[in-house]
Amino acid sequence: MKKAVTIQDISCFGKCSLTVALPIISAMGIETAVIPTAVLSTHTGSGFSGYTFRDLTGDIPQIASHWQKMGLGFDAVYTGYLGSPAQVKIVSDFFDTFGTKDNFIVVDPVMGDSGKLYAGLTDELKVGMRELCSKADYIIPNMTEASFLLDIPYSEKNNEEQTRTTLRRLAELGCRYPVLTGVRWNDEEQGAAAYDPENDKFYYSFGRHIDRHMHGTGDIFASVFTGAVTLGKTLQQALDLSVKFTADCIEATLPEADELWYGTCFELCLGKLIEDIKN
Repeated sequence: MKKAVTIQDISCFGKCSLTVALPIISAMGIETAVIPTAVLSTHTGSGFSGYTFRDLTGDIPQIASHWQKMGLGFDAVYTGYLGSPAQVKIVSDFFDTFGTKDNFIVVDPVMGDSGKLYAGLTDELKVGMRELCSKADYIIPNMTEASFLLDIPYSEKNNEEQTRTTLRRLAELGCRYPVLTGVRWNDEEQGAAAYDPENDKFYYSFGRHIDRHMHGTGDIFASVFTGAVTLGKTLQQALDLSVKFTADCIEATLPEADELWYGTCFELCLGKLIEDIKN
């Protein structure tokens, strides 16, 4: 049985980070270990205020040390939101300890959306995230995060040539395969693009653009993508599965979108994902 570990925060209520990653990757038939970087009463998205926050930075090295003594190993290491430069450094050390030539590392450099940096994140963290990306096999920034990583202006829509230029520059950070989400070339479609620098080949996958912001869709995409490559899917197959499932989750949420403002109805779509994996 394949094994993955995901390192990110957990919100006790609200559908993002570990509350999304753990059920999705597990549903894909992968044993999923977790390292929570923080525990929050709710996620920090709009609509919530007064949430509690407990920083678990000091626990991560102890967990890693225990696992190392146990001789644990993983087929995939996947990181999401990291809230401080200290966490980025500790996770970088985790990569050095648990990364091997036979497994791979996925970094979702969660830093912002819609052209804005998330509250509390700093320029120092951006520098650390670039360094973390250099150790990854796959990085999965959205358009906002790509602009921060590369110090380029944010644009909600681009054309194919601009997308290719961005992917080439992301590859220069040192990762093996950059994957860019939130790619829009027109008003009808939205999806993702990836680049294989070794073969200078680009990959694309698109679905219908739905003009509705929903929390956690980036985490959904990154989790499915991680699961797909862990199961040996090709880069194109991983893109297609991730784009389709994310779109399915958004579609399933639309009837309840006014009430379910804190996430998506991804649970209703897990059966489809399990069937899609078999194809």
